[in-house]
Order: sequence, then structure tokens, then C-alpha cells
Amino acid sequence: MITITLRARAALLASALVLPLSITPAHAQAVRSAPTALPVAASVPDAVDTPYGGTIQIDIDATDLAHRVFRTKQVIPVAAGTKTLTLLYPEWLPGHHGPDGTIDALNGIRFLVDGKPVAWSRDNVEVYAFHVFLPDGAKEVTAELVYTSPVTGSEGRVVMTDDLMNLQFNQMTLYPAGHYVRQIRVKPRVTMPAGWATATALDGQTQKGDVVSFAETDYQTLVDSPIFAGKYHKSWEIADKVTIEAFAHDPDDLVMPEGELDAMKAMMTESDLLFGSRPFDHYEFLIALSDDLGGIGLEHHRSTEITLDPGTFKSWEGGQSAEGGKYPDKYGFSVDVIPHELVHSWNGKFRRPALTWTPDYRQPMRNDLLWVYEGMTQYWDLPLAARSGINTKELTLGEIADAAGSYAEADPGRAWRALVDTTHDPITANRKSKPFSSFSRGEEYYNEGALVWLEADMMIRTETQGAKSLEDFAKIFFAAQNGDYGEKTYSFDDLVADLNSVYAYDWAKFLRDRVYTPGAPAPVKGIELGGYELVFKDEPNPFRAGIQTEYDYLNLYFSLGMSVNGDGKVRGVLWDGIAFKNDIVAGQTIQAVNGKAYSADAMQAAITKAKDGSPIELLVNRGGDYRTVSIDYTGGLRWPWLVKKGEGETLLDEFLSPRR
Repeated sequence: MITITLRARAALLASALVLPLSITPAHAQAVRSAPTALPVAASVPDAVDTPYGGTIQIDIDATDLAHRVFRTKQVIPVAAGTKTLTLLYPEWLPGHHGPDGTIDALNGIRFLVDGKPVAWSRDNVEVYAFHVFLPDGAKEVTAELVYTSPVTGSEGRVVMTDDLMNLQFNQMTLYPAGHYVRQIRVKPRVTMPAGWATATALDGQTQKGDVVSFAETDYQTLVDSPIFAGKYHKSWEIADKVTIEAFAHDPDDLVMPEGELDAMKAMMTESDLLFGSRPFDHYEFLIALSDDLGGIGLEHHRSTEITLDPGTFKSWEGGQSAEGGKYPDKYGFSVDVIPHELVHSWNGKFRRPALTWTPDYRQPMRNDLLWVYEGMTQYWDLPLAARSGINTKELTLGEIADAAGSYAEADPGRAWRALVDTTHDPITANRKSKPFSSFSRGEEYYNEGALVWLEADMMIRTETQGAKSLEDFAKIFFAAQNGDYGEKTYSFDDLVADLNSVYAYDWAKFLRDRVYTPGAPAPVKGIELGGYELVFKDEPNPFRAGIQTEYDYLNLYFSLGMSVNGDGKVRGVLWDGIAFKNDIVAGQTIQAVNGKAYSADAMQAAITKAKDGSPIELLVNRGGDYRTVSIDYTGGLRWPWLVKKGEGETLLDEFLSPRR
């Protein structure tokens, strides 16, 4: 048997050597299984402009402060004979500019008919859609939902604390597919924690006990009308049917000095003068003074949705500029979010790019004109802030300088990425941090867009000897029937036509050269036409100084090409800048500067001293590995400023001057 086995093995080995050559010649292709794609069947109906039958009752229990949980009950009427009801969770959210719906926090989902649970399934393609299977004779479906809002900031934006709440209806409700959201009627009601105040732009607010009810409305208006609520609340009227509704953890923070209140009133007067009409019937500035509630600055047609630091109202003013002028040194840099969100009522809510407007929250938004939607809003918030006194002229000039300096010296990504391409960033990047943001670029359509509009405005003023300006365009483009809080869409061609009605020029080429072309020149022409120039000084301008103080970091992009937190941790590095070339990247820690423990003062002293040719010695820690970096740089500290050319009032001065 041993002899037979050895022979058999030898024969098998010989056949193994020969068989592959005889079956699979060298030139033959190896066998690979290859499936054929199955078609994706349409399982969610597209929205059509027809009413949904009946009114959806919405009840939200917002009392579970301990667990930060919202519980929703929706009673949804269904037409006779309906076999499947498809319900959608809002995915593409206005103002977010991307698919930002927080569906991961929607839990405990149950659907019932006549008190009995019915089967449902999530769509396996459109995962924001739920198909509910109905028995014969079903007249209404009850949806029970549990929205587990973030308990900590690491889980997402915190919307509920022990004494404050920011309730967004899109986060905790569903709506029936197949209809424009403006055609879906709803009747909302919210049970609040005992003793809390509630503010929103929703109409017909009444309260019985802790239950707050609102008038019947449509689902679009509901989603566009967030609630702020809390233990401590104060309201100020700043214009006809316009109020500030402020909430805070500490009632002492709900103090607005007379000068600030006057500035808020002046802002409304200035906005009326700028636009000439109001695309809203009433307006609520919803403001939470909190560092526990997650930060937000979001536009709505009839309200803001803003959080500010707790002491903002009390510490709005103070400080002196180098020239002796007063400026808000602590929180002034942050408060122009107030006029910004107000301007959005005209620009973004009433006038909206045709491809950004969608009939529901399922259809993707196309962001190509965000440099108008956000960029022009950023532009108009500058004069409203300065003209009203919400910010001083010095602070506003500092904000313009900060943006212009970045594009002039610290934005290498401009070489490859056109401004228009950054309008897709809310979708492609979803506002996450990037390792080299100066190279990849971010949502530049805000600040760079504003500087493009500054150039357009200053050019019109120059060419017409001050007879016309972009303000004339604003009155045409944003003209509304007072109280109309609907939407009016526009295209690039509509924009160009209205610009030409003010001043005849090749606006299409002007805008395409600056917005649609990679490597466009730095957008500083408007500053020059406005009678100022961009320069660099060895101290931060008031706008940048406020940011650095509040967030405890040092912006050295214009010198060493990096920014550093107060503890020495590198927070960002300029692509191909000095730090980059010395292999310093975000996340490393600078332990020492010229032999001394890191501090902002030590770093600034070393940079200043290096002007005489002395090297800057940095001890850098990367994950426990230490190395010494010797930087040869003699340019000193540098931050951007705007400086007036010549004497007298310039076009930019006039732009920032009050109209009232």
C-alpha cells in the first residue's frame, strides 16, 4: 500500500504541473463572476402642488429635561382605500444648504391604526422615508416618535438644557410624501416644562397650563418657525410688530443697556430704508444667551434662531481702538449675526435662487447661487450693523480687512478652486474641520462673495458719481408687497437684468470672471474704489482682536502661517506657508518658544525680536515625540487693516454712514 500511495502522489503531482497549462493557456482570461445591476424602482412619490387631505395634529412633549428627550404624537388622516402611507423625515434643510437632517436621533418609531400597531419599513434607498402598511378601512394613522436629542456636544448640537430649549419641528416630526410642504396642513401643540416661557413666529399662540397651542398652519411654515423656551425670558419691542425674545440661564444676563436697545431699533429703521418693503407680517428675534445650548445662527422668514455668549448684552460695548474710537471689544465681533439673519428675510427666504428652492425636504438643493444668497447677505449686514450702531465703523472695517487679507495672502486654494465651487461645500464637506482648509477652501461664498458685491457697489458709485449704488438694486431686486412671506425665485440672468436696470454694464462677465473662474485676483478692488487700502500692522484689528480674545488663540497666518491655541496647540496651518514648510501641522503642541514655556506673549515677543535676524526656536511635541524647529523669519507680526487713502469722506465711508 505504501508503494501504491507514493506512486499515486507522484502521478497527481505530475498532473498538477501539466493540467493548468493544458486547461488555461497563458493568453486566456481568468473566469470572474459578474452580476448585472438591478434597476432601482421608484418607491417614494415626487411632490406635487396639491393639498394633502385633512389636517395633521401634532403633539410634542418637551418636559423630559433629565434625558433631553422629546416625544411626538402625530395623528395623520388618510384617504379612504389607502394601502400604504409614505412619511418623510426632513433631510434637505433650508438655511443648512445640505442634507443635514438628524434622522439618527429619531427613535422608538411606532405607527398605529385604531390603537393597534401596524407594520412599517424604512425605504432601502431613500432611508429618510417610512412606508406604513394600512389595514382596510383605515382613516387615520397615529405616529409615535422619540427624539433623543444630544446630551453632550460630542453627540451633536445640544438643543435642551435644564433651563433652556431650542425646539425645531423638523427634528421631531414626519410629513406625508407626494405633496408640496406648503400644501400640508398641521395643528401643533407643545407641552412645556412647568413655568417656562415660549417664543416663536408661529401665529395664534395660546397657553393652558403648560400646554402651548398654535393656530393651524402649513408644514413649511411650521419647519420655518423654531421655538425658544426657558425659565428666564425678556421681550423688547424694537419696531412695529418686531420684537426681541431673549432667553438666558441667568436673569441678570437679560439686561440690554439703552444704547444697545436704541441700536436694535435703528437697525430696523435702516433695513426699511435699505429695502423699502418688508417680506414679513411680523418678526421675532429669537436669541438665547447661553454657552450650554449649542451655537446657532440660522435664518427664518419671520424670525432668527441665534445663540450668543451669556454676557453679550451686558458687555456689548467697551474698549478703545488705537485711534481712540470706541468699539465693542468683547462680543462686538459676534453680534453682526443679528442683522445678518434679518437680511435673510429678504435675501434667501423671500428671494431665493430657483435651484435652491425645493417643494419639500426630500428634493436636493442646488447651491450654485449661494454667493448671492449668503454673500450678498454678508454684504448688507455690514452697513446695517455700522449704520445702526450695533457695531462701530472701526469694527466693521476690521471685518472687511480680515476677509480681504485672507484672500490676498492666505488662501492658496484660490489657484485651483473657483468661488462657485465652494457653494457645494455644505454637501461635500458638511462643515467638518479640514486638515488644510486654506488649500481645500471652505464656504468662501460668504466673505469672498461679500467682497465681490463690495466691488460691484463701489464701481456703480464711482461710474455714476454717487448717483446710483447697489442700494438701488436692492430696492428693485428685493421689492415685496409688505407682509408677503412667500417666496419669489430668481436665476443668474434675473440677477444680471436687475443690475443692468441700475447701471448698464457687462455684469454677466463681471460676475463670471470673479465667481466662476479659478485663480481670480484677490477681491480687493472694491476696497480700493472705496477709498481705502489693505495694509498689515503688528497688532490685530478690532474685529480679529475680539475673536482671538474670546476664543483664546493667536492668528499668525500672515506671519508664521499658522494659528495657535492659548495652550500652544496648533489649530491650523497655512498650506505651503512657513509652518507648513517646517513640518508643523494641526494637532501638534508648541511647548516652548526660545527656551521659554509657550504663551501668546512669548510667541509674539519672539516674532518681534526676530526682525533683527534672530531665529525663532520652537520646541514642538507631536504625540510624545519632541523636536526643535528653527524658523528663519524677519517679517514681524502682521494682521490686516483697512487704511483710508487721503482725506475727507470716501465712498466706503458713505456706504457705512447712517441713512436715518
